[in-house]
Amino acid sequence: MENAQFLAMIQAYTGIGIGLMIGLGAAGACIGVGVMCGRFLEGAARQPEMIPTLQGKVFLLLGLTDASFIIAVGLAMLFAFGNPLLAVIQ
Repeated sequence: MENAQFLAMIQAYTGIGIGLMIGLGAAGACIGVGVMCGRFLEGAARQPEMIPTLQGKVFLLLGLTDASFIIAVGLAMLFAFGNPLLAVIQ
């Protein structure tokens, strides 16, 4: 194969990988946030005196869940704009 074909193949597979990273990461984060907020509301409805304790833990876990998606977006941007796989061709 020529270098141009390798370059096109790497860019195509990188584009597919970027789409999967962002799409599945966003879906996972949304599902996780939805489940966690639902469980928080159930716990708050059962024991209202535990709301301050539960609220702090929920906010911490929501931040960690969103941080994992933001890290995936950062990695996707690395591969989109500064693809280290293209150095193999040159």
